[in-house]
Amino acid sequence: MSQYPRDYRGRFAPSPTGPLHFGSLVAAVGSYLQARHQQGQWLVRMEDLDRPRCVKGADSQILKTLERYGMVWDGEVMYQSQRDTAYNIALEQLEAMNACYPCACSRSEIAAIARPGSEGPIYPGTCRKGLAEGKKVNAIRTRLDDAVISFHDLLQGEITQYLFRDLGDFVIRRADSLFAYQLAVVVDDAEQGITEVVRGSDLLESTPRQIWLQQKLGYHTPTYLHLPIAVNAAGEKLSKQTFATAIDDQEPRPQLIKALNFLGQQVPGDAADSTLDDLWQWAIQHWSLAKLPATRQIPAADEQDSSILPPINN
Repeated sequence: MSQYPRDYRGRFAPSPTGPLHFGSLVAAVGSYLQARHQQGQWLVRMEDLDRPRCVKGADSQILKTLERYGMVWDGEVMYQSQRDTAYNIALEQLEAMNACYPCACSRSEIAAIARPGSEGPIYPGTCRKGLAEGKKVNAIRTRLDDAVISFHDLLQGEITQYLFRDLGDFVIRRADSLFAYQLAVVVDDAEQGITEVVRGSDLLESTPRQIWLQQKLGYHTPTYLHLPIAVNAAGEKLSKQTFATAIDDQEPRPQLIKALNFLGQQVPGDAADSTLDDLWQWAIQHWSLAKLPATRQIPAADEQDSSILPPINN
């Protein structure tokens, strides 16, 4: 454990599906600096909920990369794959208050009758009044009714979502019996006492669903800060699926400087020439939310180009 007080608790929650790339480094650096600038704690959680997608040894590789980049976390690393008991308790709470229900619909059945939404077909509520005769449970879904969630994101501003209209009742336990991300992340943030969630803007649209679950389960709602994500020339988020290059573990300073510049924290020449420890000291001292680009995504250009600069805020 470090010397930092417990008032602020942030976290970095990578999925161990491969090594860290520049996009994940940006999220790690942003969440780390937001915590350390406030003399707060920074936790690491492995979101290995989706076991089939996880790569053996990727978690150790990620932790080693964080260490080599000078990012030291507080406490034990939490693994979602070890948390089924906690998720099941939360599910039972939701069942007891009639806030969820079993669903027998397959993806093809939903796609055939549902209208399109921002994240795929919007579930029309077919199983809300019970399963049709002969049907077997395929998943567990929330019962949203007319829920409207609004929140203020520290960078992206005011966000409002009409959950049932815009998304439909969403899955909290999947057809393969694995718990869904939306439920797991809410339970984990509550148990770890996370006061602020700093992550990429690709998860901005998930936040209202998580706030709805927090409200139903009686959890505290943290503040949120969704950073711009790095995208490739095709406008796709850097990820394993888009063949993002793994960051260099041997010489972290160039990629760290690139991440700081990406986040609007322009590194002066004297800091750029300093040691890794001194670079972190400068970054923690000078971290400024006002300098963050108020946008959801920024082209990463050449992933090896350390001179990338974000657009200037107007």
